[in-house]
Amino acid sequence: MAFGGGVWTTQDKVLPGAYINFISTGSADARLSERGYASMPLELDWGPDGEIFEVTAEDFQNRSLSIFGYDYTHEKMKGLRDLFAYAKVLYAYRLNSGEKATCKFATAKCSGVRGNDLRVIIANSVDETGKFDVSGYLGTSKLSTQTVATAAELKDDEFFTWKKDATLEETAGTSLTGGTNGEVTGDSYQTYLDKAESYSFNVMGIVTGDEKMKDLCGNYVKRMRDEIGVKFQLVMHNAPADFEGVINVKNATTDADWPEESAVYWATGASAGCAVNASNTNKKYDGEFTIACDYTQAQLVKAIRSGEFTFHRVGSEIRVLQDINSYVTFIDEKNELFADNQTIRVIDQIANDMAVTFNTRYLGTVANDAAGRISLWNDVCKLHQALEAIGAIEDFDPETVTVEQGNTKKSVVCTVRNLNIVNAMTQLYMSVIVA
Repeated sequence: MAFGGGVWTTQDKVLPGAYINFISTGSADARLSERGYASMPLELDWGPDGEIFEVTAEDFQNRSLSIFGYDYTHEKMKGLRDLFAYAKVLYAYRLNSGEKATCKFATAKCSGVRGNDLRVIIANSVDETGKFDVSGYLGTSKLSTQTVATAAELKDDEFFTWKKDATLEETAGTSLTGGTNGEVTGDSYQTYLDKAESYSFNVMGIVTGDEKMKDLCGNYVKRMRDEIGVKFQLVMHNAPADFEGVINVKNATTDADWPEESAVYWATGASAGCAVNASNTNKKYDGEFTIACDYTQAQLVKAIRSGEFTFHRVGSEIRVLQDINSYVTFIDEKNELFADNQTIRVIDQIANDMAVTFNTRYLGTVANDAAGRISLWNDVCKLHQALEAIGAIEDFDPETVTVEQGNTKKSVVCTVRNLNIVNAMTQLYMSVIVA
């Protein structure tokens, strides 16, 4: 990371940066950053190797075939359709890089078994004597046609890398072969996590039942939140991490050819896309998976107490029971408010936005004198006032904010007291007194 960050106990940090604590009571300016950004490592039949690639919701709808190898409506895209129901941007990484399919005329642009469905048809051009019509197909669907005299004239596209030294000849159909999906290992996940450090997102989703991989990712989000100062949440299935940064999805899915952890797709998108002043509590599941959710009242109570993000049945609908994370061991400095994901969204927004403000406007630029500290105080207040304006916090008083010189001439200490985070209503206690 370019700057230091994370939580602090004493003023002993070495790296320059913003170190921000949140405790219980006993953009390059102070504006709210946008939510809706997710990141996931995926097992794919087609896609870039060894890199994180950005996919917007619009890209997914319009270019799913070239990005993932399948049309938007294909069964294999069901998980991503659930994700993009609420996510705006996905930073995706392909875990299972393999071999590229090939033939004597071309090589698949990406590795994976989907490349084996590519084929090349070459015919003599009817309109231009001495030239060939070279067409690329995916299954029975024509992707493109180029009219050329030699292979050297062929232009690569999103599916084919043409062999420019090939000799063109008529063929009713030459299939590409040899495309493979690679094996997913711990190194695959570690490489993804290393690369993810360079990206900013609200929520990471991991679809795996491998306990070692879940431990790896759980430790990663703890390190990123507490040591590096990068605030995001991690969604996994059956992961009782007892940590506010991990959302533990309880329910299994029962769809054939899909892992039982597939509810993570929707939960990741819904968590990333949820506004800082909103909650997913009682949100209707509008995805495509069959979710096992027949629980008794006693089981639902236990799920909440165990920090499990749970879907339950309400009539004919499936809804989120309560928008909580896996944190259950409450202490004075971090009470039960930190188990609520709406609380975490607010404090993550403050931490991330203030870190950006400080690192881009103040670090190494603004003098640590009275005027500089007043300027920082103003930006801290502006951010909190923006949150109050949208109902994410209430009763904010600028008098509760102090900015003072720290133990050295280069450090400042900012304290915000009595932050009152608004949570959505979840319980009604009502008395009706009849005369």
